[in-house]
Amino acid sequence: MKKIIVADMDKLVKRFIPMSETMFYILSSLTEERHGYGIMLHVQELTHGRVVLGAGTIYQTLSKLEQDDLIIPTNEIDRKKNYIISDIGRKLLTCEAERICELSLVAKELLK
Repeated sequence: MKKIIVADMDKLVKRFIPMSETMFYILSSLTEERHGYGIMLHVQELTHGRVVLGAGTIYQTLSKLEQDDLIIPTNEIDRKKNYIISDIGRKLLTCEAERICELSLVAKELLK
């Protein structure tokens, strides 16, 4: 597995955070091994149908995430390529989750 240095991580944080909602859901879906269609179904289920990802969006995002080593292809069965989040991807996802939690706290205060 590729080892990342702090300067690379800083560069990735600047590039990916804040994440789009789509990227956040795709990356979080890959905490378990899934293929593109499985990700689509998982995101739709997670969001109760609010977010419906198209094939173009899924595969374009997967390609970008794979190029930047945020996800790792695991295997391919019947033309379905499976992926899982990498350690680097997990660190970025955690950074984004923390950022979203901070936003949520501020938003809750505004609603009082």
